Amino acid sequence: MKLLEGKVALITGATRGIGKGIAEVFAAHGAKIAFTFRSSDDAAKKMVEELPTEAIYFKADAASFEDTQRVVDETVKHFGQLDIIVNNAGITKDTLLLRMGVEQWQDVLDTNLNSVFFTTKAAMRTLLKQRSGSIINISSVVGLQGNAGQANYAASKAGIIGFTKSVAREIGSRGIRANVVAPGFIATEMTDQLPEKELASWLETIPLKRAGQAEDVANLCLFLASDMSTYITGQVMNVDGGMVMA
Repeated sequence: MKLLEGKVALITGATRGIGKGIAEVFAAHGAKIAFTFRSSDDAAKKMVEELPTEAIYFKADAASFEDTQRVVDETVKHFGQLDIIVNNAGITKDTLLLRMGVEQWQDVLDTNLNSVFFTTKAAMRTLLKQRSGSIINISSVVGLQGNAGQANYAASKAGIIGFTKSVAREIGSRGIRANVVAPGFIATEMTDQLPEKELASWLETIPLKRAGQAEDVANLCLFLASDMSTYITGQVMNVDGGMVMA
């Protein structure tokens, strides 16, 4: 059974890692895909060729409202609707607070947090007119418990949680849902670069004793995007192998 047949999904930052995994799972379940990327044209073109449903892509700066509004408008113009938004675009610029420059702080907040506001704001009229939609914002367990050397990243991911809960309260009466997915240690191109000793240290903190896969995050997003979760909104759901247990 294809859970997203007839739906259109916009996914930011989707040419690698978690974003790519979400696009692949959504397309496998019938969704038409619009996605953004920042750097690799070749990767974007390859994705369009490989996805089993119709897909379009946009080279865009997640930290620009003008770029974001263009992406949303052109997506709606092309497909005639917009049912699912996954705000996944994000960066890290890690360093201890004592050494953190204003630019390192601002860049991470602009890309990770402001982009979520921009996409949600740009799509709001369309979603309200449709009286339906699912917004899925990708946070992190770091936004729940903090992490040394990641004050900027933690602040941006915690901000996503507060923003999402507020949006869920504002637009729930119009049939629009907003939820947060908080991944833990997920194996991506970024984590592949970690020294073996650091990787082992991370895995030791995880009750399941392994890294998650992009598909693990994508499967939860699939549930939240589908009609199987129509009575779920304003929630934070961890995909972390038990790292954080509230």
